Amino acid sequence: MLCRLSAGVVALFTVLGASASYIAVPAVMRVALPEANPAVYMTLSLGITFPFNIILGIPI
Repeated sequence: MLCRLSAGVVALFTVLGASASYIAVPAVMRVALPEANPAVYMTLSLGITFPFNIILGIPI
């Protein structure tokens, strides 16, 4: 590994970095597009990104 980190540390760092988008998306969307429907961007954030990270992100 580039920084000599264990595989467990890298996996945990990846999961924490990926999960930050679930926190940031609602706040950013509310500021950037106040007329946007929260149901759409919350669904996309949790319904598409989360399964993608679980199915592909963590194993990779």
